[in-house]
Amino acid sequence: MQTQKLPLESAPRDIAADADAGLTKLREINARLSSDTIEIDVIDSIEAIEQEWRALERDNLNSLHQGYDWCASWIKAYGNPAAIIRGRSGTQTVFILPVEIVRSRGVRVAKFIGADHSNINTGLFAADFADAFDADGLAARISGALKGKADLLLLQNIPLTWRGRRNPLALLPMVQNQNHAYQLPLFDTMEATLKQLNAKSRRKKFRVQSKRLEELGGFDYLHGTDAKSQHVLLDQFFRLKSERFKAMGLPDVFSDAETKAFLHGAIDIRDATNELAGLEMHAIQLKGEHAGHLAAVAGISRKGDHVICQFSAIDESVGAETSPGEFLFWQMISGLHVKGVSIFDFGLGDQGYKRSWAPVETDHYDVVLPLTARGMAAGAVHRLVTRTKAYIKSQQRLYRAAQRLRRFTGV
Repeated sequence: MQTQKLPLESAPRDIAADADAGLTKLREINARLSSDTIEIDVIDSIEAIEQEWRALERDNLNSLHQGYDWCASWIKAYGNPAAIIRGRSGTQTVFILPVEIVRSRGVRVAKFIGADHSNINTGLFAADFADAFDADGLAARISGALKGKADLLLLQNIPLTWRGRRNPLALLPMVQNQNHAYQLPLFDTMEATLKQLNAKSRRKKFRVQSKRLEELGGFDYLHGTDAKSQHVLLDQFFRLKSERFKAMGLPDVFSDAETKAFLHGAIDIRDATNELAGLEMHAIQLKGEHAGHLAAVAGISRKGDHVICQFSAIDESVGAETSPGEFLFWQMISGLHVKGVSIFDFGLGDQGYKRSWAPVETDHYDVVLPLTARGMAAGAVHRLVTRTKAYIKSQQRLYRAAQRLRRFTGV
């Protein structure tokens, strides 16, 4: 275990005398941070720090994707070496960065666990921690703690500010990711939520879709069923998505056994008391003449009042004119209004249906911190590739040409 010390030079901000108990606790934490130093070490076993990890993940502004059970499901499926970066002030753990080491073209890359299937990453930080340290000290000491373990620290898809909280990782060397995320704030009723959009057009589209589905024989909205049915729906998603990727000439990112095992494990992550669901499957299934036909399926995750759509797939071999994917999103979103949800997150990637639903667009960034000369070269390549992709996506003609090329080459 390698340890580095990080001095804290900036004072915590003042907290009002009439703050509630939660804010008072934050003031006490910050008082300790301002007078002590932060000890950074790297742990190679997630079980060794489970208790500390679970304590930090209770904060709903720390991403679900850095949750203990989510990461444990990934590690069980993939078996990559863990290198969990921990920061402590005295006996208080103030941050955890759940990292694994993967090899890419001979380079040892330290990445968030499960980064390839994460829509938002924040790390795990004690609340109000962003102002408690200086950037240079953090980068140097993380580098020292990872010495000999990795060539490059690459932490992707990080919003600099999430729901009003500044992410401490924003102080590290970064490049803007080519992908943005899209969110729909949810209000008290579906009607109030739709006012952010073209409500009249959206309601009309829903009525037309409903009528067409009834003409086909009707439908069932499948959700919240037993665990066995959830696993069956996930396997149906894998089938539909594979067919969709094949038709588009694209590689199937869900094809490997490890990813399937990881997502099946995510279904079993449940904590109703803390409003946590690792993965919950929803679907539109036709009745009548086409009984049993799965027209659309999606998987969503929840932590607190934040719901993320992790993925979706459609089968338009029957009833393409009903726009089953759009119809499924209406069902999911409308049903969340009585369940304490404030944000429906469509996740990463610029697609037309996301823009039609989501009035909020969030930029994401990647931490690119070289640890060795080899990592410096790999980091430079990542920056160049990321900026090139971002430029192409900003130019519609180039982007459409790139999509056609990708379908032709299948990569």
